[in-house]
Amino acid sequence: MDFSDLDRFDREILNVLGEDGRISVADLARRIGLSKSPTQTRLKRLEAEGIITGYRALIDPIRLGLDHVAFVEVKLGDTREAALSKFNAAVARIPEIEQAHMMASHFDYLLKVRTRSMSAYRQVLGEKISSLPHVSATSTYVAMQAVKEDGALAPV
Repeated sequence: MDFSDLDRFDREILNVLGEDGRISVADLARRIGLSKSPTQTRLKRLEAEGIITGYRALIDPIRLGLDHVAFVEVKLGDTREAALSKFNAAVARIPEIEQAHMMASHFDYLLKVRTRSMSAYRQVLGEKISSLPHVSATSTYVAMQAVKEDGALAPV
């Protein structure tokens, strides 16, 4: 199933859940204009087909004191599949790395790193990121302000 297979009710379910993942099925049905039973059937189908992959709480990292965000360009010395797999597995074990993306660019990966302070970031960079498998160079960009960072998808 892809986007073109979704009708207006499926799209509306996704929009409403994107705003409020804790909404009851009865309230969801009311919002999209269907009865509870067909809404629940559609919801289960969207989950079974992998369109809806889960539900989670969105936590404000700033309120937890994690307001230092850095983006790190990473260049690898080896980009063969085995090296990439080893790097990917090692990145997954570093909790300060919030996101990691393989890039088609002059560098190989872009990491989003969240810490409490610049000194905490320097420690993560020096002790964890720089020692990841096959890292040959890094460049850091510090975010001054998050303009959009809620993790929600735009309405479909």
